Amino acid sequence: MRDIYKALNEFESSLEQVHGVSLNEAMVLCCINDQTLTASAISEQTGIKASHLSKVIRSIEEKKMIGRALGEKDKRQMYFSLTDSGKKCLSDMKCNTIEIPEILKPLFDETA
Repeated sequence: MRDIYKALNEFESSLEQVHGVSLNEAMVLCCINDQTLTASAISEQTGIKASHLSKVIRSIEEKKMIGRALGEKDKRQMYFSLTDSGKKCLSDMKCNTIEIPEILKPLFDETA
């Protein structure tokens, strides 16, 4: 358990150094991708609790990687999508190699 936690911390540090985003921020960017989603949809897909997700969303909004828009039918509903900066970050994360700790590599194996 300790090794997995340590590996996740190393992976997150690498994400922050290379791309300037935390692991949770990266998960939200990947979740949104080319969609427009509500916070509840992002929460369901990422497993991040709503109370914590609002902090993550605020952080990546401050980095200008996502934007928000009111719903057309229900003005109380908020929708999130990637900005050009967010799309570039997501593209860079997919293209650039981040050193993945050995214990986590099986999770990234596309054949698994």
